[in-house]
Amino acid sequence: MRVRTDDEIYRIDQVWLGPPRATFPWRATYASYLTGFLIFIAVLFVQRRVGIHFDILPTAWALVITVALTRLISRKVNYEKGVVHLFEHFWFEVTGPRQRTVHRGGAVRNGHVRVRRELPRRPRADYRRDRRGGR
Repeated sequence: MRVRTDDEIYRIDQVWLGPPRATFPWRATYASYLTGFLIFIAVLFVQRRVGIHFDILPTAWALVITVALTRLISRKVNYEKGVVHLFEHFWFEVTGPRQRTVHRGGAVRNGHVRVRRELPRRPRADYRRDRRGGR
């Protein structure tokens, strides 16, 4: 038995299945297509910056990476939380204030330390007392 929602607007899924009588074998929302396009452009940009030349194999890998990332992102998106909200949340997490873990101290100076050329010597009586066990 299926329980249907009361709100008709939430059952509407903005999906383009393709041209009539020649539909795509997958279902993707309009937001997924836009997200995938932007990810594809970003992946191609990163590939060029890394030094990977434009060729058929790197472009095919970019397409595979794009599909994987788009599917991952689309799992997190629903009618309550859109794609823009997901990217805003990611941006705020990355740029948010963090507790400092590196302690910043002042410069260490040794000007107040006295250095002697010779070690101080104890009198002979102190040596005899140490051997007996008393201080």
